[in-house]
Amino acid sequence: MVYMDTHCVSSRTNMAAELDIVNLLIIAGGTLAIPIMAFVASFLLWPSALIKVYYWYWRRTLGLQVYYADCRGYRFCYSCRGKPGMRPSILMLHSFSTHKDTWLTLVKYLPKHLHIVCVDMPGHEGTTRSNTEDYSIVGQAKRIHQFVETTRLNRKPFHVVGTSMGGNVAGVYAATYPSEICSLTLICPDGIKHPNETKFDNLLQDLQQSHYTLNIPLIPTTLVEMEDMFRLCSHVRFKIPQQILQGLVDVREPHNSFYEEVFLEIVSEKSRYALQEHLHLITAPVQVIWGKRDQVVDVSGAEVITEVLPGCRVDLLENCGHSVVMEKPCRTAKLMLQFIIQQQEARGGIKKST
Repeated sequence: MVYMDTHCVSSRTNMAAELDIVNLLIIAGGTLAIPIMAFVASFLLWPSALIKVYYWYWRRTLGLQVYYADCRGYRFCYSCRGKPGMRPSILMLHSFSTHKDTWLTLVKYLPKHLHIVCVDMPGHEGTTRSNTEDYSIVGQAKRIHQFVETTRLNRKPFHVVGTSMGGNVAGVYAATYPSEICSLTLICPDGIKHPNETKFDNLLQDLQQSHYTLNIPLIPTTLVEMEDMFRLCSHVRFKIPQQILQGLVDVREPHNSFYEEVFLEIVSEKSRYALQEHLHLITAPVQVIWGKRDQVVDVSGAEVITEVLPGCRVDLLENCGHSVVMEKPCRTAKLMLQFIIQQQEARGGIKKST
């Protein structure tokens, strides 16, 4: 009889333990289900929100903090990592219709001790947008100089890197404010009268002949146009889910009228070849990085730069298009860092170290 009672108690105890485990699993499953469902809902219903969370997550993971710099009513938005040290600070200028976070893929491969500043270009993302603003290349270079002075980045010469439109601005900046620049990296820079035509040049001619009534290839308004833009700008074929592509369209859509304004300004006679017109004024050492399969700005532009600046370093990337920072981030970071160290050693700076 005693054995039976003990057995019953033991059975009830085991059943209770099993129920506790089941309840725990249910609670755990329910807890996990909430973020999973939220992720799925964001992916399906609000992909644009998911994209913003993605950028926030990678900034946080890479140690970048977002700051604002105000100067006489004008506000710059920028992200920053590290503090000024023995190596020069690095100012990064992004391309047309993008933002500071497009540099994240490159920053990932740069040493964490470097002082890195990624600024939103005038009117882009978190930086002030005004109808009276001068969005020409020279006008943007002046605004970037205002940012540099406001943040006191020019306390000692710094390295500036720019891609596409940002490369055009970076080159004009280096030519206009030579004492502030210790070295310069141009990645597939716009602003050069390249000898060979590209697919984009042909599209631009069609656009001009239509008096800009056709859709601008770099300002997609539909999912299909977004896919076309990726094929134009990138030689590497990334497999991007349709929902993410739609999210990218949704994120950009409210800014399309602004992008059109800037686009018409930078392809105008005043700005289209601004970099080439300023090359002879650049005194800082120059590095040119270019994708050999660039369909937007032809790689033959590198030859134009070396004709004016014969001492510049040229690195051409195989199997790479216009979106060098996205297609070859590790290689680009390595080449840029080698160049910075090489120039510092040439000036009698610190010895090469990792």
